[in-house]
Amino acid sequence: MSAIVNVLRELIGLVVDDGRLALWIVAIVALAAFVSHVPGAAVAAGAILVFGCLTALIASVMTAARR
Repeated sequence: MSAIVNVLRELIGLVVDDGRLALWIVAIVALAAFVSHVPGAAVAAGAILVFGCLTALIASVMTAARR
């Protein structure tokens, strides 16, 4: 039973390990959703998603590397 609990803890840790990264991703998705409602801005919303998420990920990795 403890092996199952350990596996579940690891899985949860993968998802909620970095709270700041999760908040940034939610903010980026919200911004992209807002922009996507503007007529003709689908490409801009996609670019916000791609570049925003990549930037958030790189910033998170750089912060973790400093620790």
